Amino acid sequence: MQVDSEDVVEVIKIPIKRIAELRGDADSTISMLEKNLQIKIDVDDEGTVELQGASLNVFFASPVIRAIGRGFEPRIALKLKDDEYGFRIIDLRDYCKTPNAMTRIKGRVIGEKGKSKEIIEIEAECNLAIWGHTVGIIAPLEVLDIATNAIFKLIEGQPHAAVYLYLEKNKRRRKQDEIRDKAKMWDAQSTHKNVSKKE
Repeated sequence: MQVDSEDVVEVIKIPIKRIAELRGDADSTISMLEKNLQIKIDVDDEGTVELQGASLNVFFASPVIRAIGRGFEPRIALKLKDDEYGFRIIDLRDYCKTPNAMTRIKGRVIGEKGKSKEIIEIEAECNLAIWGHTVGIIAPLEVLDIATNAIFKLIEGQPHAAVYLYLEKNKRRRKQDEIRDKAKMWDAQSTHKNVSKKE
């Protein structure tokens, strides 16, 4: 990718264990990301990633690379190109005093055979990545707080059933709001058509 003197540069550090995921076979993933994000990406063997390109492109590329660094697949991380999506990281070290406590909390978020993680992703319409000492969340901005709250409820020790009920109620409310908004739009369009016919 061609760069010029007006390009900006941002440096990001990702875990060494995530370098292979970022690069892909024969740097195929980097090439795909460069094409989608319209920037130049360089990564060294220590996990230092340099992004270079137009300022706006680098701005949107930064969370994509950070998300890959925290366990997300590149195709999921690319959702963050859309400014209607948000990315949040919960550092479990802030809530766990021992490695055993962290393992227990991660187990609560993931659930038996991944059940809890799957339910949260479906009900909150989000993607989760539990990797290392963090839980990562990628979601539309309108549900990002809901997904985050669900994770915190599990960290606090609330029963899974209560968390699922919280998610279900919020999803039902969103659907009701969506139906209400569509109805209002339909009414407005009908009123406009009736006024136009009278004129």
